[in-house]
Amino acid sequence: MMLSRAPVRFSLGGGGTDLPSYCNEHGGFLVAAAIDKYIYVAANRRFYPSVLLKYSKTEQVDRVDDIQHPLFREALRLIPVSDGVELVSIADLPANSGLGSSSAFTVALLNALHAYRREFVASEQLAREACQIEIDILKEPIGKQDQYISAYGGITAFTFEPGGGVTVERVPMKTEVIEDLEMNLLVFYSGIERKASDVLSEQKKTITSNRDDAVQRMHRIKALGHETKRILMTGAIDQYGDLLHEHWMNKRKLASNMTDGTIDEHYEAARKAGAIGGKLMGAGGGGFFMFYVRPESRRQVYEALVARGLRPLRFRFDFDGARISANFQRS
Repeated sequence: MMLSRAPVRFSLGGGGTDLPSYCNEHGGFLVAAAIDKYIYVAANRRFYPSVLLKYSKTEQVDRVDDIQHPLFREALRLIPVSDGVELVSIADLPANSGLGSSSAFTVALLNALHAYRREFVASEQLAREACQIEIDILKEPIGKQDQYISAYGGITAFTFEPGGGVTVERVPMKTEVIEDLEMNLLVFYSGIERKASDVLSEQKKTITSNRDDAVQRMHRIKALGHETKRILMTGAIDQYGDLLHEHWMNKRKLASNMTDGTIDEHYEAARKAGAIGGKLMGAGGGGFFMFYVRPESRRQVYEALVARGLRPLRFRFDFDGARISANFQRS
């Protein structure tokens, strides 16, 4: 038996510029951070020559083609196993929450299958194979950020070329800056789960038609990604709150279902209590809020959002990326 894990992520700046509707023509750039919340996949050899899957449902099949869960099915087609296998998925956070959990699951699953076959592969291969499954095969309307940050971990800058190439650069940060950033970011769960594809499909139409100057907004979001990298490298992180606010003001106009009255009320309550800026992470429409808050305002913002029924998320950044946490496979 072996246990694989892959982290979910925060998009710190430039998020969304990896989407094909923008990136394929203009190229993308963003900074993302992996956090210590994980998707786990356990793989174990079965006595019976069948495939047993356990996630929110249970499946037992004799043929890979009969698997209903698309990510399990395509991963086992890409990395076939000859014997009966049991695969179990466990998550620290709910699905459809804006932190890239689906892609983290794909990365963890691929790593588990490779290790099960005694193949130990690099982060780049895991990310590339996850993109192949989700984007090329399953045609999900997503970008490559989630797969790459889950595979690599850390606080990392990604350049996405129009031709499909990806450049990965760990952002050089002082330890005290990393600690201050962890302290000054408050993350709360909105309680709203949504499918990213619902928001991203409309966003794609908005960008493709350049409705309401959407492409210019995306250009600005990409510039904010570069500015995020500069702020993190120099350590001037108090500037990050204003940057987050500008990012959200641009992002929220890219799709009508990006936000709603309740989400706007949560955001304004946090700002009124002292948050400098914030945004919904991921595609939007629900999931997790991230706010930048100076230490002197932390308690007021925390109490204001808890009073509104939002649930706080404690976190630390993850610098390991995808890894095999335990390997009890017999030789």
